[in-house]
Amino acid sequence: MTIAIIGAGLAGASAAEELRNAGYDGDITLVGAEPHAPYERPPLSKDILLRTGTAEDALVHEAEWYAQQRIELLTGTRVSDLDPAARTFAVDGRRISYDQLLLATGATSRHLPMADDSGAPVVHLRTIEEAEALRNHLSGALLVIGAGWIGLEVASAARQAGGTVTVVESASTPLAGPLGTQLASLFTDLHREHGVDLRTDTSVISIEHDAHGTRARLSDGDEVHPSVILVAIGAEPQVSLAADAGLAVDSGILVDARLCTSDPHVYAAGDVANHDHPSLGRLRVEHWDAAIHQGRHAARSMLGGQEPYGRQPYFFTDQYDLGMEYVGHRGPDVDEVIVRGDRERRVINAVWLREGRVVAGMHTNDWDAIDPLRAWIGRQATPALRDTTTSLADALG
Repeated sequence: MTIAIIGAGLAGASAAEELRNAGYDGDITLVGAEPHAPYERPPLSKDILLRTGTAEDALVHEAEWYAQQRIELLTGTRVSDLDPAARTFAVDGRRISYDQLLLATGATSRHLPMADDSGAPVVHLRTIEEAEALRNHLSGALLVIGAGWIGLEVASAARQAGGTVTVVESASTPLAGPLGTQLASLFTDLHREHGVDLRTDTSVISIEHDAHGTRARLSDGDEVHPSVILVAIGAEPQVSLAADAGLAVDSGILVDARLCTSDPHVYAAGDVANHDHPSLGRLRVEHWDAAIHQGRHAARSMLGGQEPYGRQPYFFTDQYDLGMEYVGHRGPDVDEVIVRGDRERRVINAVWLREGRVVAGMHTNDWDAIDPLRAWIGRQATPALRDTTTSLADALG
C-alpha cells in the first residue's frame, strides 16, 4: 500500500509518524507548500516573537528524521489536479499515486481588503517568515485588528518588547464566544493593566498610507498612527484542492467520525477538517492539540481502524504571566458556570454546564487543574462540584 499526505504541517507530520509507529512499512510521501520541514505554530505568537525560541525549536522533527523513517518529504511544493477516481495528484510535473490519502492542508489567514489595499505595512501571523518579520516591529507602534487568541498573544509580546499597542475589536467583549463574558473579562482587564489600548465595540473605518506614515480612522472617531498593522481576524480552511476534486466541503472538508471524507480512500485532519464528532456534532478545531491527535487518528483509520475520533478539544494560551488551558466545547447553549479560585490573583478554574452536565472547563495559572477538568467533561454535576470550597479533584470523589 502507498500512502500520501498533502500538507506538511503538524497534522501531516503526526500522521506520518503514527503510521510508522503502528508498523506500517510501505511508502509514505509527505508534501508541503512551505519551504520548511513540518513545524508547530504556537511558538509563532509566543517564543519566536519573544526571542525565547527559534524556528528550529519549533520543528516537529529535524529534516533528517524523515529520511531515516523512509518518508519522502517534499517541501516548497504545490499540489494540483487531485483525481480521486484515478487516485493520483500532480506535483511539479510528476504524478503521484496513492492507495490512501490524507489531506492536512490547514488554513490561511483571513485578509482585510481595506488593509491590503492601503499600501501600509500590514502583517499576518501564520508562518515562520511572518513571525520573524513581525518580531522586528514589536517595539514600535502596533495596531492589532481583532482581539482573538492570536491578536491578544501578539499584543502581549509587543508590550513585553516595549511597544505601544492599540487593539481594535468589534465585539463588546473579546473571547466571549469560547469563555462567556464573565471569564472573558479576565483577559480584557489583563491587557488594559499592561498598557494595551483595547478598544471594544470599535472597528477600523479607513486606512491611509503615504510618505508621512499610516493613519487608521476608527469608528469611535479617533485616529491612530501605527508603524505596522497586524490583521488577526481568523483563518480560512484551505479547501480548494478538495473542492476541485469533487470532495464534499462546507467550512472545511467534511469528514465522518473516523475522519474519512466523501471518498473512502481520502481522509482529512487538522485545521481543514470539519469533523462529525461523536458527542459534539460537527465542528472544525483550529488548535495544536487537534492537529496532533487527528493526524494520529487519521493514520490509524487509513490502516483500517474503525474507532471514531472522540477526543475533546483542547487549547492553551500564554499572555504576560497568565497561562490558560481549556478543554471541551462550551457552545452557545450553556446555562451554568461554576468558578473556583482567586480572580484577583488570576488563579482560577471554571466548568461550564448544559442541563447539569459538564461540557467544558478551563483554568488560569492553576496547573494541577487540567486533569480533573478533563475528568469532569461529560459528567453530571454533583453538590460537591457546586461547592466551590471543595477542590475539583476532591469533588470527583
